[in-house]
Amino acid sequence: MKVAVRFFARYREAAGRDHVELDLPEGGTVESAWEAVASRFPVLRPYRPFTLFALGTDYVPPTHPLRAGDEICVFPPVSGGADSDLVAVTTEPLSEDRVMAAVGDPGAGGIVLFSGIVREETGGRRVKYLEYEAHAPMATAKMREIAIAARARWPGLRGVALLHRIGRLEIGESSVMIAVSSPHRGEAFDACRFAIDTLKETVPVWKKEYFEDGEVWVGLQGECDHR
Repeated sequence: MKVAVRFFARYREAAGRDHVELDLPEGGTVESAWEAVASRFPVLRPYRPFTLFALGTDYVPPTHPLRAGDEICVFPPVSGGADSDLVAVTTEPLSEDRVMAAVGDPGAGGIVLFSGIVREETGGRRVKYLEYEAHAPMATAKMREIAIAARARWPGLRGVALLHRIGRLEIGESSVMIAVSSPHRGEAFDACRFAIDTLKETVPVWKKEYFEDGEVWVGLQGECDHR
């Protein structure tokens, strides 16, 4: 089947063209398309750990299956991306002031802040406290990917911050904070929602809820209740 790959920025310069057409076997994936591209343009191979993939307007994982006629876009890390953004997994209490200051910019007309708060009740059961556990290096890397993806999708963003707290959290404390600044409020709202939704789906953080009558793990690996 025939698919196309479109290059941007340093990828375009390194390959010497802005797109290439490929013949892939039926059942090929985004990753197999990348392998075909890297074989043709070996100079691109070192970029693989930082590459983002998209079909249309949606980001897709490397395992995404392809169909004949698909056009895959490959994005490098964007200028002003994850290196300048505030991204961290921490045991310290999260600070709204710190997060807001991190994304402040004279060109920003709007800043959107999301704070995930520990609530006192879940499913009709009274919560005593929560414990969060994470694979911190991988969680940090995944959050940096989210920041890069947000900037690629909304190039006008001025600042991005993602912080997740781990350890024991009491009722009313914040477990996650995300802030986005942009010249216009629409982009800031959209990017902030994208960031928290993607974080919940992809970042390896697990939550254990402690109730008066038991406890339960909640997270990427599902839910296991202990009473």
